[in-house]
Amino acid sequence: MKSIHQTHAQTPLSAEPSIHPSSQIWNSHAGEWTSVGPHNKIIESRIGDYTYTMDDVTMNYAEVGKFTSIASHVCINPVDHPMDRVTQHHMTYRRASYGFDETDDERFFDWRRGNRVSIGHDVWIGHGAIVMKGVTIGTGAVVGSGAVVTKDVEPYAVVVGVAARQIKSRFPKEIVDSLLRIAWWDWPRDTLMERFGELDDTLAFVRKYG
Repeated sequence: MKSIHQTHAQTPLSAEPSIHPSSQIWNSHAGEWTSVGPHNKIIESRIGDYTYTMDDVTMNYAEVGKFTSIASHVCINPVDHPMDRVTQHHMTYRRASYGFDETDDERFFDWRRGNRVSIGHDVWIGHGAIVMKGVTIGTGAVVGSGAVVTKDVEPYAVVVGVAARQIKSRFPKEIVDSLLRIAWWDWPRDTLMERFGELDDTLAFVRKYG
């Protein structure tokens, strides 16, 4: 059997958002140098500069910061069904589609919109993770693959499991506090380019800019 080797060159990005043509996006905003991968479904969300999503990501009613990395098959803010009604079926709020009324139940959709997810800067969300409604994930946090996040996550915390629990912090508290003060994610691009070579050494970076 012959081995097959394929060279994959990543498409260069630019200040203009890169949106894969197979993705569906409604009433949303993507910042500069962003990338939305194949087969995403994004509804009424804001995506900060340099953030990217991989394939098959679902995002509803979310605020996502800058430089955040969202792996494939992540679901952010899965929408609820009305468990307090006689039936949970969506005919009770998508009633026009079923011919039960001339309009849908906009109050229900407004309720969904009111339970937004907030994700900070430089967050890494692993493959297949689910972030439930109303959750806030702090800057610099890591969400492990397959985790189900049901409550807020502290900045720079690493959480895993179902339901997700914190197993460690990426850095000691004094480093975390310094990084939050520096807020490098807000630097203009020319500053980021000038200091880009310093991003690999956290201790030296904090000593210099913290």
